[in-house]
Amino acid sequence: MFSVLKMFGVRLKILPEHKTGNIIRNMQGEYMTEAGNNYSEKKTQLHISVRNLVEFIFREGDIDNRSSRAMSADAMMEGTRIHRKIQGSMGKEYQAEVPLSLVVEGDLYELTVEGRADGIFTEDGKCFVDEIKGMYRKVELFEKPVFVHRAQAMCYAYIFALQNNMETIGIQMTYCNLETEQTKYFREEFSFEEIKKWFDDLMEEYGKWATFQCEMKNQRQASIKELDFPYEYRPGQKKLVSDVYRTIMRQKLLFMQAPTGVGKTISTIFPAVKAVGEELADRIFYLTAKTITATVAKETFALLEKNGYRAKTIQITAKEKLCPCDEMECNPVTCPYAKGHFDRVNDAVFDLLHRCEMIERDDILSQADRYTVCPFELCLDTASWCDNVICDYNYVFDPNVYLKRFFQEGIKGDYIFLIDEAHNMVERSRQMYSAQIYKEDFLTVKRIMKEHSRSIEKALEKCNKILLGMKRECENYTVYDTFGNMVFSFMRLMTLLDEFLQKANEFPGKKDVMDFYFELRNFLNIYDLVDEHYVMYSELEADGRFMLKLFCVDPSLNIQKRLDKGKSAVFFSATFLPVNYYKSLLSTKKDNYAIYADSTFDSKKRLLAMATDVSTRYTRRSRSEYERIAGYINAVVTQKTGNYMVFFPSYKMMNDVADIYCEKYADETELMLQKNNMSEAEREEFLDRFSEESDRTLVAFGIMGGIFGEGIDLKNDRLIGAIVVGTGLPQISNERTILKDYYDAENGCGFDYAFRYPGINKVLQAAGRVIRTTEDTGVILLLDERFWQREYDLLYPREWSDRKPCNIANVGKLVADFWEQI
Repeated sequence: MFSVLKMFGVRLKILPEHKTGNIIRNMQGEYMTEAGNNYSEKKTQLHISVRNLVEFIFREGDIDNRSSRAMSADAMMEGTRIHRKIQGSMGKEYQAEVPLSLVVEGDLYELTVEGRADGIFTEDGKCFVDEIKGMYRKVELFEKPVFVHRAQAMCYAYIFALQNNMETIGIQMTYCNLETEQTKYFREEFSFEEIKKWFDDLMEEYGKWATFQCEMKNQRQASIKELDFPYEYRPGQKKLVSDVYRTIMRQKLLFMQAPTGVGKTISTIFPAVKAVGEELADRIFYLTAKTITATVAKETFALLEKNGYRAKTIQITAKEKLCPCDEMECNPVTCPYAKGHFDRVNDAVFDLLHRCEMIERDDILSQADRYTVCPFELCLDTASWCDNVICDYNYVFDPNVYLKRFFQEGIKGDYIFLIDEAHNMVERSRQMYSAQIYKEDFLTVKRIMKEHSRSIEKALEKCNKILLGMKRECENYTVYDTFGNMVFSFMRLMTLLDEFLQKANEFPGKKDVMDFYFELRNFLNIYDLVDEHYVMYSELEADGRFMLKLFCVDPSLNIQKRLDKGKSAVFFSATFLPVNYYKSLLSTKKDNYAIYADSTFDSKKRLLAMATDVSTRYTRRSRSEYERIAGYINAVVTQKTGNYMVFFPSYKMMNDVADIYCEKYADETELMLQKNNMSEAEREEFLDRFSEESDRTLVAFGIMGGIFGEGIDLKNDRLIGAIVVGTGLPQISNERTILKDYYDAENGCGFDYAFRYPGINKVLQAAGRVIRTTEDTGVILLLDERFWQREYDLLYPREWSDRKPCNIANVGKLVADFWEQI
């Protein structure tokens, strides 16, 4: 650790919290005890649960989405109840929930296999290990136990027999129907030699994975020791790198405002990799909302690999972009990749890991085709064995999508979270942790289920009546302290749907029922999270639909719970102001760090001007004001031939200004407009225009906060000017009003939290499209007199201290003078 700290210029100080038992690292990187004994041959410590072990090694069969695999919270509670009831009925000799563990030695590792046996009992002098499974299937139809259930019981039986010197051991599989409580038992007996042979074979099969894991880790750690920063440090960058390393070392959270051009990607990834090399963590998650930033992260890991870094890196691609089928119907009837997927996927993963270091979309697709397995599931399984995972935020934070392999209840890992473009996390996390449901959907499903289940039809009708009463009392929107008995009606309906779908075959309308089932399940799951950070409300929408919403106004607690699954996290963005706003919404901790990375850009190569005589206030919007805006645009873009972008707060304003601009200035420039709901191909075509050679000026109109308002990278002369029209305030809506009221009560900053701060972020992002590298040159013009108000003055980054006032009369000369002196 000392050499790394010295490299980053960190003052050395040993803190008690950084001790690792009685084993520390010496300067040569060897393991030493405090008495000085050498532990350079220390084996890697691995852990796996019995359940995960057998489910991984023995999984088989098809992927099949035609039944509701995931049980509702109510059904899971019912399963727990059945467990306890069976355990309680077995008499005093029955030991319930017996913890068992065993350390298995390999050449490179010590693997701890651990778990809890549901029960252990003796009958007629024979000892049995009991494995209890609750389900909605008819247990009387079972002819033999499910293989992975049997294997789970056998693992526990072997451990118990070994530790108690037993010559024979038995297992009992107890299957119980959750609805009827009908029970069926399967028993088997083994000699110790038989079950030992079975367990040894299991360990031999898993041993190749454990050995691979250890070999890769040893190779990775050795390569990191020799790894140097791949560039000459820019001014202030070495401090940035050391601040990130120090944050990870102290297991803290860091919020970093990092202007474009400071090299924030390498300045976060490199110290994170070094921290892994110092055993401060074991896996890096690089999280982002945009494809382009994911690409930059991937290129950065590839650069380190070119310089000697040895590790497995994977980018998780969205399911819809990986699925080779026309429709994502994940079942063996419609998808050949789903049929027998689990029979082949382990071999596919093992082979892929041995062939690729940087695992990308094309690698996944070709491997999936080679082994005929689902590419998305292959991608997720492969990620379990990788050192670096590049993915969207939702794979860590979204309760419906998160990677259960890493973040399920009871799991805490040695993870570092690097969260890029973290300003997006506020609105994204509000969406992730909120849920809504519509009254009209209950009626749709009721019509479908009428022919299939009278009990479900009645439950749907009951829910609908409750919602109808709420609808009649709602003129616009209504905020509630509680949803009362309605939630119990939802839970009852959920249980009935869960039971029905567990057994149901195909029927007309099943897809609509399944969609509703998942919406209802999500609503109830989110309801379990509701606390003072939520507002519950109903809304009568313009089209007459009636919605109930669980609105997560403050996502900080939910995000913190996910962050607590790892060791440390770094939030960073080029637009992270005011930082205390983001700190309060993205974490509950009060001792988090925050730093401001100084820009390395020469401000003389950029003109930043703000108009004093134009406004986009609703009360000022008129043809004369739009003519002034069009005049500003023309005055800027006619001073130098090139590509410009103009960002508007809405499509309506954009189109109104475009009409006037075309009337007055169409002959002088080429105009291009962003369309609503553009396809991927249309987006690429839009951006490709900026790369085309032309002797005419291109002016592209777009939307602030839209697909071109952030996340695009038009370097050098591909973009030489950005004009931002308005302060970016979100449109007034019921939800924004609820946010404002909540934060007025919370801290008196309702308007700032609901409108001003989200708005200024969109402005800063749009303005940031111009200057992408230290070599870029360009003009930024902000059109709204409110930008000169003190409330906004406090929100600008340090590098905006040279902003200049302008008006319609002098803006042309101001821009012309700038280009002349460049």
